[in-house]
Amino acid sequence: MLTDNNKIFHRKKILVIFLVCAGMMVFLFGRLVYLCVWRAEHYSQLATDLHERERSIKAARGRILDCNGNVLADNKTVCTVSVIHNQIEDPEKVIQVLCRELGLSEEYVTKRVEKYSSMERIKSNVDKEVGDRIREYDLPGVKVDEDYKRYYPYNDLASKVLGFTGGDNQGIIGLEVIYEEYLQGKAGTILTVTDAKGIEVEAAGERRIEPVSGNDLCISMDMNIQSYATQLAVQAMATKEADSVSILVMNPKNGEIYAMVNVPEFDLNDPYALPEGTSDTLTAEEKQNILNGIWRNGCINDTYEPGSTFKIITAAAGLEEGVITKESSFSCPGFIVVDDRKIRCHKIAGHGTQDFTHCMMNSCNPALISVGLRLGIDRYYAYFEQFGLKSKTGIDLPGEAGTIMHKKENMGNVELATVAFGQSFQITPVQLITTASSIINGGNRITPHFGVKTLDAEGNVLETFQYPVTEGVVSEETSATMREILEMVVAEGSGKNGKIDGFRIGGKTATSQTLPRGSGRYISSFIGFAPADDPEVIALAIVNNPQGVYYGGQVAAPIIRQLFENILPYLGIMGYNQ
Repeated sequence: MLTDNNKIFHRKKILVIFLVCAGMMVFLFGRLVYLCVWRAEHYSQLATDLHERERSIKAARGRILDCNGNVLADNKTVCTVSVIHNQIEDPEKVIQVLCRELGLSEEYVTKRVEKYSSMERIKSNVDKEVGDRIREYDLPGVKVDEDYKRYYPYNDLASKVLGFTGGDNQGIIGLEVIYEEYLQGKAGTILTVTDAKGIEVEAAGERRIEPVSGNDLCISMDMNIQSYATQLAVQAMATKEADSVSILVMNPKNGEIYAMVNVPEFDLNDPYALPEGTSDTLTAEEKQNILNGIWRNGCINDTYEPGSTFKIITAAAGLEEGVITKESSFSCPGFIVVDDRKIRCHKIAGHGTQDFTHCMMNSCNPALISVGLRLGIDRYYAYFEQFGLKSKTGIDLPGEAGTIMHKKENMGNVELATVAFGQSFQITPVQLITTASSIINGGNRITPHFGVKTLDAEGNVLETFQYPVTEGVVSEETSATMREILEMVVAEGSGKNGKIDGFRIGGKTATSQTLPRGSGRYISSFIGFAPADDPEVIALAIVNNPQGVYYGGQVAAPIIRQLFENILPYLGIMGYNQ
């Protein structure tokens, strides 16, 4: 029998156990209430995530529009075909259908169909018609989702400017990559509910988070001017058997680019196509190097010796510094001796005595060398920097190359002499046209650009782009004098093949020999602007390695003449007798 003490101890023990159990029950109840009430949303989301399968929906990329609203880059509806291993009921049939409809190897499809994963993508950018056919088979485990692929209505027009997108719809080169943040949009999602085995619960249906389309980009390019400039470049390349032809057309007052042509161009809808006859034995790296060359934009990615077009810069520096006037007299015996170097003029017999205006009209090397020597290395180099030639233009395209120039401490009189008439250094075409614009527009260094504004889906302006302008590069007086001189170059001088009856045209020719000297390879170029007294358009044509006649005045000047004959009336620029 239990003693009284034992009974008391036993009762205490029961009470303790009861209290512990009661406490545990209260704790568990409280925890349950906490989880069911305060944490319900969190665990509900975890449960949903566990049983939801997610498929991405590409957003429609913003369009690229020219200055008249013409669509240069658009979207085309395509499909992405995927498989879900756990949901496939007839693997043999799935493999057979996908191989036949998508043109893929059996090995490739089998590997993905048999892979244990939540979702395995078979192929993207499938034509909608093909996707619809696959969908009609109604194969369990095969998903066909519609999304978008970039589409370029004009194929190779402005290919090296517009650029293209990759399989993920992101920009690769050109404007497509520079304005990625405006164009890309936000991807959407398709959510489906599955059971514990990963099989979709049909009764649960699917939820969609709709994609958000990108914004449209309006650019300054004029499709009509771009198209006509491209025709002229193709024609020049064919008739002169040239390696390439580039044409730039710009508004010299604000830097808006109307056209940028780099022939040969490439098909934007098939950018990875290699030229016919390319060897099948090339490595992946060799093929990529070929493609990089095809995609290269010569107007901004490549530098060259500008030759006599650069005399515009030397002349402007001389006038601005006051070491010459239009009436300054120079004597050209056909050469000039600088230190121990004899530098010849292109006219072996020489031009004789002439004023500076005629020196420019005749593109006289000794005269421009004399201007450079009068300025001296320090002052010439200072103007080189003042005109912005040591920095990049800031154009809104990727990969702009910088100027390749002697360091000032390495320049002697010979280097100064050669630079003065456009040799022994290199700049990009866009740098040349931008610097020339600042000299003829009153002295304002503008930023060349394509981007003008972005629009939403309803056409409302979201953002208008602003670009830097540096004022006072040269004085208004120097700018006016340069316009007069360059108008005479076209009216009666070496640029007369750029003349158009009834219009005031200014310009400058150039014929430069590529390195190494004596290779027999030349670059013919001409820069022209109109109207000469108040320029509203400036254009540069560069013909690389023309065969036969290679002088800029005979090869490049006619290209700009033909261009201006068509686009000046189109732009509303009237002649003086109209």
